[in-house]
Amino acid sequence: MADKVVITAALSGSVTMKEHNPAVPYTPEEFAREGRQAEEAGAAVAHVHFRDPATGLPTTEPALMADVVQALRENTGLLLNLSTGVSLESTLAERKRPVELHRPELASLNPGTMNFCTVSHKDGRIIHDKTYYNPLQATLEFGTIMHQNGIKPELECFAISHVHNALFFFEHYDFLVAPLHFSFVFGVMGGVRFNSDILNSYIHAIPPGSTWQGIGVGPFSFPVAMACAIFGGHVRVGLEDNVYVDPAHKTLARGNGDLVARAVQIARLAGREPASPEEARGLLNLRQRG
Repeated sequence: MADKVVITAALSGSVTMKEHNPAVPYTPEEFAREGRQAEEAGAAVAHVHFRDPATGLPTTEPALMADVVQALRENTGLLLNLSTGVSLESTLAERKRPVELHRPELASLNPGTMNFCTVSHKDGRIIHDKTYYNPLQATLEFGTIMHQNGIKPELECFAISHVHNALFFFEHYDFLVAPLHFSFVFGVMGGVRFNSDILNSYIHAIPPGSTWQGIGVGPFSFPVAMACAIFGGHVRVGLEDNVYVDPAHKTLARGNGDLVARAVQIARLAGREPASPEEARGLLNLRQRG
């Protein structure tokens, strides 16, 4: 039996807009379409940043969130992973709403503050110079809500210090329950670039038995997917992270389904097969839906 890999489709993100790729979903109907196509291509999990249908900007307006969750639940069998990052402009109170108001299988939990910037590697310009604010008290509060609501935290780590912060919480607080689930993010300015040595440092830092996935932003998307498939991790792709199905030739993906299909190809080259949503539930030690 082939080793299974859980593929997450990051459907929207908070930064990618329709001018970057017209398939980026804003409306509930568009989220349902993108989720359905991602599932058909081999995804088991949908990672969701909610958008205002009129402007495309990130939102946690309760009615809009409810419509998107309902659309994905009714039109797909995907496990849901809701973002508590929301956007760099969102308040901590706004960022808590997805896990206060909903019961997804997973939700992102950020254990560290960082620079989160856009720069030009051609001429050295600093284009956007922002801070992704994740004080430890907020990690504790968000994680406690997740624990109370039966939501598995996806520990989203942009640097090895974030792993170490997560281990502190695991040692001293009960909202993190083994086996832990980590995401290692590569390619954000303020975080780390990708190479296999850095990935190995993450893998060796987490508790035995933990599950993990890699996230590559922009040109790192498919190289990170390749390494994770080979090293035994799980994989995230999607329009949040990368809009091109062929980054070298700047060929736009027709949607999240194209990016998931490429991840499936990569996994199969490593001798692995995509997990179904129910298989992913077992692999990631998630509660039963109810």
